[in-house]
Amino acid sequence: MTPSRSDEPHPDVQAFLELYKSLDTPEFSEISPVEARQMFEEMRVTDEPDIELASVEDHTIDGPHGDLVVRSYDPGTQGEDRPLILYFHGGGWVVGSVDTHDGVCRKLANDTGYPVVSVDYGLAPDHPFPEGLEDCYAALEWVAEEADELRADPDRIIVGGDSAGGGLAAGLSLLVRDQGGPDIAYQLLIYPSVGDAPATEAYEENKEGYFLTEADMEWFRDHYFETEIEMGNIYAFPLFAADLSGLPPATVLTAGFDPLRDIGANYADRLEDAGVPVEYHNYDDMIHGFFSMISDPIDLDRAHEAYEAAVADMRAELE
Repeated sequence: MTPSRSDEPHPDVQAFLELYKSLDTPEFSEISPVEARQMFEEMRVTDEPDIELASVEDHTIDGPHGDLVVRSYDPGTQGEDRPLILYFHGGGWVVGSVDTHDGVCRKLANDTGYPVVSVDYGLAPDHPFPEGLEDCYAALEWVAEEADELRADPDRIIVGGDSAGGGLAAGLSLLVRDQGGPDIAYQLLIYPSVGDAPATEAYEENKEGYFLTEADMEWFRDHYFETEIEMGNIYAFPLFAADLSGLPPATVLTAGFDPLRDIGANYADRLEDAGVPVEYHNYDDMIHGFFSMISDPIDLDRAHEAYEAAVADMRAELE
């Protein structure tokens, strides 16, 4: 894949960047993880989209490191064996929650007609790698076991996520291939963190001034990994895996002004080279995080286009 970057960010994105800069928000690296989580919850750039669903319900399930909260979204569509999306939120493995990505999951459920289950996996540094991934595996087991209650098909489970969550979805798919577990039918990887971003051209182009900064990314990695050697673990960064054959089909989305652009494109290339069906979409005038910008005051047409593309890909493969 050859991802491109437009000459300038989209005018609506530029307006957001100027607004964000005017807020004088501290870098994550300047505050504690607890303060960062609170700030991330409070700084949502858009209102919650006005999307009513048949039901939205929180569940507490058994996780490998204690109770684990998951939130299920049912769009109310007909059928007892619908595909299901298991979603992992972004936030650098340190911030974010089912609340920060409630709008994304509502829109995915509404636009696909599939139930969605969002996972409040453990966050670093309290839960460093691989604890968050282990929570995601437990959630996968739960949705497979509860498929009848969720009116879902356990053979058509989609794992998806954005940024760190996209990396968790890719890592989980690799883990299940290697070590077993409930079948995964599809991967939805939204600007996924799957490799060594600092080694890429996109990182150098976009590491300052486009929302996700170099300082942020270093801070996230320092909290998530207890030792440097863990950064070479293929389940943390699947791009390092020697063999990607046998993985589920995937959609990979990237953004032109995102420091993670090239690792996402490289991962799509590696999957395709391994014989995995891949659909790749690059939004050359967008920034990291644009997939969440789906309601006022930052409601991007390009974000809605990305949902349309992802939904079409999943339907083409699973229906």
